[in-house]
Amino acid sequence: MRETHLTLPEVGLIAATRGAAGIGLGLLLAGRLSDEQRKALGWGLLLFGLLTTVPLVAEVLGKSRPAGTERWAERGLSPAST
Repeated sequence: MRETHLTLPEVGLIAATRGAAGIGLGLLLAGRLSDEQRKALGWGLLLFGLLTTVPLVAEVLGKSRPAGTERWAERGLSPAST
């Protein structure tokens, strides 16, 4: 199991980018705007959501580590020594 510690602003940023991608996708599938407006706004939001996800994923994965490593470090051990 892996554990990742995130701050509240990081969680909010992740939620906002997922929301933008979802709204963009929804606009692409909806029929309320003219085709040109809908496609421009939908693609823009979808691409924004996808492109901003890449650095967030890299940051989250960089913070990820096997669960319990703090306890190993407190005892002067490393995960490989157990």
